[in-house]
Amino acid sequence: MDSSHSGLKSQAANAAVHLLESGMVVGLGHGSTVAYAVNSLAGRITEGTIKEIVAITCSKKTESLALRLGITLADLNDRPVIDMTIDGADEVDPALNLIKGGGGALMREKIVAQASKREIIIVDESKLSETLGTRRTVPIEVSPFGWKTQQAYIAELGSPASLRLGADGGPFQTDQGNFILDCSFGQIEDPAALARQLEARAGILEHGLFIQLATDVIVAREKGLQHLKRQLTGNQ
Repeated sequence: MDSSHSGLKSQAANAAVHLLESGMVVGLGHGSTVAYAVNSLAGRITEGTIKEIVAITCSKKTESLALRLGITLADLNDRPVIDMTIDGADEVDPALNLIKGGGGALMREKIVAQASKREIIIVDESKLSETLGTRRTVPIEVSPFGWKTQQAYIAELGSPASLRLGADGGPFQTDQGNFILDCSFGQIEDPAALARQLEARAGILEHGLFIQLATDVIVAREKGLQHLKRQLTGNQ
């Protein structure tokens, strides 16, 4: 990413971090965008402008960065309610539904998102799309045991499913030791229905469709930042 996009994402990360208040339990997602937020948070803690923050991290990589910067970490089992999470996304639709998991941390990211009162997503404007699946494939985390049967099932749903490979040429493994299938569904007209089909299948451990989990999306645009908020329905 060029320096101008990096600068915009840094601004978006700073904006998200400035929504935090002292004493909060904070979720920290995964990826290059989140790294800006982690650095911004550490700076505010060092300055003393925000205090008594404990963080829940969505990946070992984010955990390592947070520890290096002196951010206090907690276990989700000990702090099961998260006040606010800051994370990125691969694609965002007008209802603020997301495709996530390009970095491979989708299971932890979704667990943390579901435990969060507020889920703040940081993206640049290239991630916005009228329909999920237009720009990105859907990552699906599967058990290594019998993973090819899940690949066949996903093909029956209408998508080629490619096994993600790691730098060594072998299967990419998540922090939980699982595999990821990258699935090309094309434009997904009913992402909630597809999510239900995937969730009904044993061996599919998680998918990258985040439905009605994001409460806010901060978009880094060339003309400045845009803060989008999900419209809540009466039963939410």
